[in-house]
Amino acid sequence: MASSIGNEKSVNPVLRISQLDALELNKALEQLVWSQFTSCFHGFKPGVVAHFEPEVKAFLCLILWKFTIYSKNATVGQAILNIQYKNNLSQTEKYQPLSKHQKLWYLIFTVGGRWLEERCYDLFSNRQQQSFCKIKSYISFGSGLLKLCGLLNFLIFLRKGTFATLTERILGIRSVFCKPQSVRQIGFEYMNRELLWHGFAEFLIYLLPLINVQKLKLKISSWCLPIAGLSNSENTLATHCRECSLCGEWPTMPHTIGCPHVFCYYCIKSNFLFDMYFTCPKCGSEVHNLQPLKYKIEMTELRV
Repeated sequence: MASSIGNEKSVNPVLRISQLDALELNKALEQLVWSQFTSCFHGFKPGVVAHFEPEVKAFLCLILWKFTIYSKNATVGQAILNIQYKNNLSQTEKYQPLSKHQKLWYLIFTVGGRWLEERCYDLFSNRQQQSFCKIKSYISFGSGLLKLCGLLNFLIFLRKGTFATLTERILGIRSVFCKPQSVRQIGFEYMNRELLWHGFAEFLIYLLPLINVQKLKLKISSWCLPIAGLSNSENTLATHCRECSLCGEWPTMPHTIGCPHVFCYYCIKSNFLFDMYFTCPKCGSEVHNLQPLKYKIEMTELRV
């Protein structure tokens, strides 16, 4: 990338999309940490953490700030994308890390501001004095003004590509690449392999709905377990009509299809509606005539 003028000659400016990706990764990490923390209280009484939620979130963000901005001059999202914060107020041409004052004010603006926004209404909700009402209105006005300034800063960021957040612009900190970014070279062998697998996946998506998996499974089962290979107990079970050839349970409303085997009415009817060429999984006979069993089966025979 081309270097900018002045104190930015020795650093590599970051693309807008990379800065926005880093912000989204930071939000995802905070949500992940909060969800993991709240899962520890699932066995407790509901609402235990709700009373102290702003304070707990501020404490977790304080820990994240200690091991990211304070220690490495970069958030977790920036570290993943090889990005760091640079002290844009320094007059030197080389990279300068953030000062302790900038790190501290970053903590106050991000963590403290979010805590105050979530707690201000609870702090003044039970106050009836006129002075506290004025303070509450001032806080609401200030919050709206900050959001408006954040919107204007975002529009300027889309125009110029620097200072993605209002906090960065106020503190004079800027995102830069830690190392020079090299162009990624992709070989033709890799591209050909990806295109081949992509085409093969599309072919399978087109082909699989055309295959009758259930009929294929029944056909294979009829080959593996032909009627001649059944044991004496299975033949006796099929003869006395105590087992559905599809579900293996006691047949409900037993029906036959023209072969010696018996099926539940709902089993054979649903399979026949799904596949008009349905065959018996035991002997491979096609459905010639679906008819109920002509003699009754007493449930007491199940105990024999």
